[in-house]
Amino acid sequence: MSFKVAIVGATGNVGREMLNILEERGFPVSEVVALASRRSQGTEVSFGDRTLKVRTLDQYDFSDTDICIMSAGGNVSKEWSPKIGKQGCVVIDNSSAFRYDQDVPLIVPEVNPDAISLFTRKNIIANPNCSTAQLVVALKPLHDFATIKRVVVATYQSVSGAGKEGMDELFTQTRAVFVADQVDVKKFTKRIAFNVIPHIDVFLDDGFTKEEWKMVAETKKMLDPKIKLTATCVRVPVFIGHSEAVNIEFEKPITADEAREILREAPGCQVLDKREDGGYITPLDSAGEDATFISRIREDSTIDNGLSMWIVSDNLRKGAALNAVQIAELLIERGLIQPKKKAA
Repeated sequence: MSFKVAIVGATGNVGREMLNILEERGFPVSEVVALASRRSQGTEVSFGDRTLKVRTLDQYDFSDTDICIMSAGGNVSKEWSPKIGKQGCVVIDNSSAFRYDQDVPLIVPEVNPDAISLFTRKNIIANPNCSTAQLVVALKPLHDFATIKRVVVATYQSVSGAGKEGMDELFTQTRAVFVADQVDVKKFTKRIAFNVIPHIDVFLDDGFTKEEWKMVAETKKMLDPKIKLTATCVRVPVFIGHSEAVNIEFEKPITADEAREILREAPGCQVLDKREDGGYITPLDSAGEDATFISRIREDSTIDNGLSMWIVSDNLRKGAALNAVQIAELLIERGLIQPKKKAA
């Protein structure tokens, strides 16, 4: 079986990564269609050794398309995902538009694959926030073993999480600093070059940001509504790869050694934890990799049944594009979708 797949937002960082990953993983495609806004019409993007010309979203008929992977932002998704779903095409949405809709499953395949069957309610499946995705991949096997009560997380999020504009701003500002030019601030609220910014997304009434709220709400929806979580999300001058310093309190005893063994066997996880110089993962090491990496696993003596750890992943891959493709693979593996066009 092979499937016709459309990528909406194909010219963006995540859209291009989706095309790369579909090719890398040998996804069973009969045809891949690259879609974007009218201003990108005719732009060329790569799919393996092929070149695709970008078509416009508002002029495309989805009636013969099997899967639409949407990476064009929340406003576009709110307008188009329900329309596409009604044409019988399953939408896998990378934005936050439908993550908190009870009729839309929010999926990380290593964490809650069984929830995917709910997609038939709206023909939409939500991809989680990049910082949440890597967190729950690591939390899930530990929760199964010792039941998590509370999580405290501080993120160190790369500028690629803010799209191409974020990456361009870090590059431009860094160059300006070195040559003593004026440093212009456009995309971020403060200078990002040689700085960190404790502010991602908009502020809410309680003082937390929307990014921090997303981590709480999404962890509860995918993993366990009883888990208490608090987050501080920080933008750092790194191009690719989100890092997280995580403190976890469990209901049952668990040692650092037990956690290491559990995570070594867990799907999607890779442990790199040597107590020596360089015996840990950094975001630079994670770029281009599929795994969620866990380092610095240690027991927290200030609470009963506590662990601290360092979690790193390529946010463009597991945090977005890879997870979306894995969702599409899960649909096929479970026989939840059939191609509209039968092979000749």
